[in-house]
Amino acid sequence: MKKHYFSILFTLLSLSSFSQIGGTSVYSFLNVPASARIAALGGTFISVRDNDINSALQAPSLLNPGMNKSIALSGVTYVDGVKFGDASYAKTFEKLGTFIASMHYANYGDFKETDVNGDIQGSFKAADYALNIGFGYQYNERISLGAAIKGIYSDYYIYNAFGIAADISATYYDSLNQWTITAEARNIGTQLKNYVKKNNEPLPVEGLIAVSKRLAHTPLRFNLTYRHLEKFDMSYSDPYDLGDVDPLTGEAQVKTIGFFNKLSRHFILGTEILLSKNFHLRAAYNFQRRRELTIESRPGTVGFSFGFGIKISKFILSYGRGNYHLAGAANHFSISTNIAEFGKKK
Repeated sequence: MKKHYFSILFTLLSLSSFSQIGGTSVYSFLNVPASARIAALGGTFISVRDNDINSALQAPSLLNPGMNKSIALSGVTYVDGVKFGDASYAKTFEKLGTFIASMHYANYGDFKETDVNGDIQGSFKAADYALNIGFGYQYNERISLGAAIKGIYSDYYIYNAFGIAADISATYYDSLNQWTITAEARNIGTQLKNYVKKNNEPLPVEGLIAVSKRLAHTPLRFNLTYRHLEKFDMSYSDPYDLGDVDPLTGEAQVKTIGFFNKLSRHFILGTEILLSKNFHLRAAYNFQRRRELTIESRPGTVGFSFGFGIKISKFILSYGRGNYHLAGAANHFSISTNIAEFGKKK
């Protein structure tokens, strides 16, 4: 049986070997969550198996019967009117598994159309959309598998493109000791219609592995995510960001990025404080975000995120705040419910 587990994980990691990162791929909006819980936990969260349908948008192997008839809506407004959002619904079919249908979108707002002289001729909009159909199956008592397929459409005025992608994941869940481990290959796919004819561009394929642990007799649950298994060095060396002056030559030295700096960029460390069944606090630290977006003279809280979730009657309301840069942060809001609860008698 153990050979089957290792085969599943090896397949997931192998599929992620074709990835591109950091401005070298299209449809990057796929990796920007709208969910408040996901945002509060660092932007990527695949290591907790519970009844929150939003987690299944991150990894389909987290789908389970506890999400049956759950529905969720999320939204966030970024700088200058850019908006992200998603809507999802899950349904369990006996002996088949749990399915999810969702829509994720990014609306970049209105743009002015001008001629070569700068005279305004009109306006246009730009947006991205992804329609997702996912499936989760309980392989045995501790292992669950999942897969999802996405149809992706970009509309940038006279430029538009269509693509297709898939997510594949496996989750190990030990309910007795409260351990969860998930491995995933995300956004495996291709463009079917290019922005520019015959110019096919890669998708943001990514390999991930994450683990979470609920500490016994405490309300604390920690999770650690390692992103971009397919590429170790995700750093960028700015040739204009000079270091100290060489005392012998008098020349400025370009800053170098060391091994541990490069390694840390892969990690997201998060925690949830489960104060009660109906109220949770959340916080996380995204190392890559901190390394890339902070201003050295004023680092502030860049890279940190936090939020909470509260259940009121049959609805779960969540808030998450991601601190991306000193210039501003993003506020995420989600609402979810299980429509099956409305038919239950008190």
